[in-house]
Amino acid sequence: MLTALFLAALILITVHSQETEETITYTQCTDGYEWDPVRQRCKDIDECEIVPDACKGGMKCVNHYGGYLCLPRTAQIIVNEREEAAAESTSGRNSVIRRTPADPQRAPPNPTHQIQCAAGYEQSDHNVCQDIDECATGTHNCRADQVCVNLRGSFSCQCPPGYQKRGEQCVDIDECTLPPYCHHRCVNTPGSYYCQCNAGFQLASNNHTCVDINECDANNPCAQQCYNILGSFICQCNPGFELSSDRINCEDTDECRTSSYICQYQCVNEPGKFSCVCPEGYQVVGGRTCQDINECETTNECREDEICWNYHGGFRCYPRNPCQEPYVLTSENRCLCPVSNAICRELPYSVVYKYMSIRSDRTVPSDIFQIQATTIYPNTINTFRIKSGNENGEFYLRQTSAVSAMLVLVKSLSGPREHIVDLEMLTVNSLNYRTSSVLRLTIIVGPYAF
Repeated sequence: MLTALFLAALILITVHSQETEETITYTQCTDGYEWDPVRQRCKDIDECEIVPDACKGGMKCVNHYGGYLCLPRTAQIIVNEREEAAAESTSGRNSVIRRTPADPQRAPPNPTHQIQCAAGYEQSDHNVCQDIDECATGTHNCRADQVCVNLRGSFSCQCPPGYQKRGEQCVDIDECTLPPYCHHRCVNTPGSYYCQCNAGFQLASNNHTCVDINECDANNPCAQQCYNILGSFICQCNPGFELSSDRINCEDTDECRTSSYICQYQCVNEPGKFSCVCPEGYQVVGGRTCQDINECETTNECREDEICWNYHGGFRCYPRNPCQEPYVLTSENRCLCPVSNAICRELPYSVVYKYMSIRSDRTVPSDIFQIQATTIYPNTINTFRIKSGNENGEFYLRQTSAVSAMLVLVKSLSGPREHIVDLEMLTVNSLNYRTSSVLRLTIIVGPYAF
């Protein structure tokens, strides 16, 4: 867009004085120029500085003599200095004041003489025309919603920042409808606007960009572990805890309720963890399993005339000499009835004492003990039977060979309990010789199935 170019025209006004023979010529400038009282000549007005938004559509404003140009921002401007000098001369550069020849020593004009100034100017104390600031004197006609801007020889009514003219009124500019100034949300206000950020963000120092808030560093709302993510955060709990419904606090995880098999005996829940305990006579192995304590090796409390027998969950003391009359001890746990004693003819020849331990509620049927002849005689027949201790039918004796038999548990036993079972081996030869031996088996059933 190219504005019209104006050249200054000179208007000569002659004032005749009765006291002196001199002629004073005053200059009034045309549009696009203004009077420079200091340099006493017309000078170009820079419309690019005083006219708000002189160029639209992204054009740039270039001042020219008597007007201005709106050119593309990529345009190159070449100024001819000769034309500039000619323009200044044409605008009245040498037509300021003319006097008739006079004596150089002659006194200057009377300062009380009145001069005529152009519209928007007034005579100063130094007899020069100076601009009238209509905005300061209140002689402007701007509306209450407008801002007065003083110009050389005039004034301009402009809208305050954030407003634009629509007709004669200043209306608010909705900055939020313009290209995005705000990163997230824009809030329009009268004459201005401000930016807001989504939850989890805050305004940067430029008041436009939104940056993430690291909630974990700011106030760490999590009860235990906090992890920052873009625009938010997540909480996690230490092992043994789980997030509560508010997703912030942590609640203890009761591992003991999750499974009844987590511990072999008993599970004890603790804050953030659990532990397994075992009953008396056992110790925890591997954190969850119960293992029998061999008290006979750790705390043998039996007397010297007793032997200590460990079983699952405890121990018992038995006499070192278990023999009862008329039996005599011949070796460890073996008692013989002397042949010389007449009573022995009706009694088993020998009684051997054995001890064993089984867990409670053992699966059945189950082979638990084998009995075998220690001396084998030719032309003899051995038979095996349960002589006593099987009144409830918990056991069955199965002969496995001519000299051995297997004791079978056929009913499940619960402890703690002690069973004494007499297993008899009857030996008969072809001459009708008959003898028997007894193995007295003490079976100790532990209190638990482990």
